[in-house]
Amino acid sequence: MDWLDFSLELPVTDPTWIFLLVLLIILFAPLLLNKLRIPHIIGMILAGLAIGEHGFNILARDSSFELFGKVGVYYIMFLAGLEMNMADFKKNRGKAIVLGLLAFIIPISIGLVTNVVLLKYSLITSILLASMYASHTLVAYPIVIRYGISRQRSVSIAVGGTAVTDTLTLLVLAVISGVFKGESGGLFWLWLIVRFIILGVVLTYAIPRIGRWFFRRYDDSVMQYIFVLALVFLGAGLMELIGMEGILGAFMVGLLLNRLIPHVSPLMSHLEFVGNALFIPYFLIGVGMLIDVHVIFGEGDALKVAGVMIVVALVGKWIASWLTQKIYRMSVLERELMFGLSNAQAAATLAAVLVGYQIILPDGSRLLNEDVLNGTVLLILVTCIVSSFTTERAARKMAMGEVNPEEDHSHVPEKILIPIANPATIDYLMNLALVIRDTKQKDNLVALNVINDHSSSDRLEQQGKRHLERAAKITASAGVELSCISRYDLNIAAGIIHTAREHNVTDVIIGLHYKVNIVDSFFGMLTESLLKGLHREVMVARFLMPINTLRRIIVAVPPKAEYEAGFYKWVEHFCRMGNTLGCRVHFFSNERTGNYLQALVRKKYSSTLTEFSRLDDWGDLLLLTGQVNYDHLLVVISARRGSISYDSSFEKLPNQLGKYFTNNSLIVLYPDQLGDPQEVVSFSNPQGSNESQHYEKVGRWFYKWFKKES
Repeated sequence: MDWLDFSLELPVTDPTWIFLLVLLIILFAPLLLNKLRIPHIIGMILAGLAIGEHGFNILARDSSFELFGKVGVYYIMFLAGLEMNMADFKKNRGKAIVLGLLAFIIPISIGLVTNVVLLKYSLITSILLASMYASHTLVAYPIVIRYGISRQRSVSIAVGGTAVTDTLTLLVLAVISGVFKGESGGLFWLWLIVRFIILGVVLTYAIPRIGRWFFRRYDDSVMQYIFVLALVFLGAGLMELIGMEGILGAFMVGLLLNRLIPHVSPLMSHLEFVGNALFIPYFLIGVGMLIDVHVIFGEGDALKVAGVMIVVALVGKWIASWLTQKIYRMSVLERELMFGLSNAQAAATLAAVLVGYQIILPDGSRLLNEDVLNGTVLLILVTCIVSSFTTERAARKMAMGEVNPEEDHSHVPEKILIPIANPATIDYLMNLALVIRDTKQKDNLVALNVINDHSSSDRLEQQGKRHLERAAKITASAGVELSCISRYDLNIAAGIIHTAREHNVTDVIIGLHYKVNIVDSFFGMLTESLLKGLHREVMVARFLMPINTLRRIIVAVPPKAEYEAGFYKWVEHFCRMGNTLGCRVHFFSNERTGNYLQALVRKKYSSTLTEFSRLDDWGDLLLLTGQVNYDHLLVVISARRGSISYDSSFEKLPNQLGKYFTNNSLIVLYPDQLGDPQEVVSFSNPQGSNESQHYEKVGRWFYKWFKKES
């Protein structure tokens, strides 16, 4: 028996070894490239060149590269739509449309002239080739995500412009493909547009509703991931079915799921992780394997064709970015970022050249010959290099604050405390903390488990550890660190108060107390004790559906709320929450407070979708029942007794919430107060039944009695 029956033949064709080598490239390429200061994207393409048939011929470009490559293209376009700040896009949609039109018209115009005059191609060939210059793929978009600037204005404009440019380019491709398939007769163009509009309307109507229905009923992370991936391929497949390219469908699905998958959610972290770890690198390696550097020195006009294509594509995109910058008076750094994101040729360009290469003309020649095919690969290489380096440099500068140097970071470091006691509330309390936290700060989430000194410690300690582990899993899946604390104390309220003081906690999030009998209070003794002993911001929350499925945030603001010490903080929290969830924040207040709110939001949180309405009779929340739907979040800004904005109508708050809003998700917020709790004689009892309130009622009775007698 030959124990060493081993023979190595190149290229490797065994699926096991192919997958292993690809994984090793994905693993070690970034380690090497970090030392050489080369963007990872370029490294993947160069690695593909080295191992492909035109390099050292180590791997064969089998069907796995076609499969994973297509998934990678869809993933790039899907993540681009998913990461897009829809509020910024709506705000900048005019700029995005202008950039998209300029990035389409200028390259295709220059390309049409150069193709006919310099390359001597026919009109149809020149049009198809020129459309390739106009298209671009967001290959450098992972760089933007890595630097955390995906919600900058220039990024939203570039991504929105990509949608416009690629839609027009793929429309040209579909029309030319239809011409040579004998489908150009009659109303082919009109029917193509009609099919595209009908599919767009159907997807826009169906996908958000299906997604919201699914996320409300199934919270398993694996099921949610598979569901989203299935929707991506459904959109891509339907788009191909009507004659367009699938990348357009993937991008549209990303836009439609944008509001349902917050960028700080665990699901978003899973989507980015799998895409950036496997599918996108696989696609880039596959692109590199197409490159044949020998064409530069071979016979034919490949070098001339490649040179013209590269120059026209880069110049056209730069002019489009420059004109957009000048028209809207943007900064040079924003222009660099728009140019970097919009000049990489990959997905749509490959689609166009492969379609053109497969079309056989009546004389037996190809619509796009091998010179164009080889030139396209070089175009992809050069434009990806330029795009990656330009985006990397601009993104690094932008992340360092060169665009907004005036931003104030002098506020008190944020520290949010989430007491963990009820396993039924862990998920939504942690998700609430994730969507309101300041993403620029690290280690600002603390989970706490308090064990009563008089209870059975062993059982409760093990149970508390399991709860903390579950909370840590939720934040870890979103890429956020969580500090876990377990302590013994006299009671839960005392443990929360002592932990808050020891760790300089700025905010506390607790779940709404569940009434166990008819005499039990609405908020419970824990909330009452916590408000008495702590003057930090306290959120008392109850969610009846996943946070990411909320469609609107209704905030009821009492008069004089703007004079409270914690006013600016809670406004920032809910504007940040609305921005993260992509939903509108609707403030209800009297005229004076509303004017102050509008001025603050316009100055500091203009990117948040907001609306303002009058609510003069704040004591009767029944007026809001017609405004709060089942998929809305009601936020009631309350106050502790003795504070500036406290009103006697707060005594009716528990009864009103329990009577009118039983079927709604809600948050009751008590803002920061100045001073220490010990300095205050009385406090706001959420149930409305403490002695000081009885004394106040007696005093009002005597006042009315004396007034009647007089």
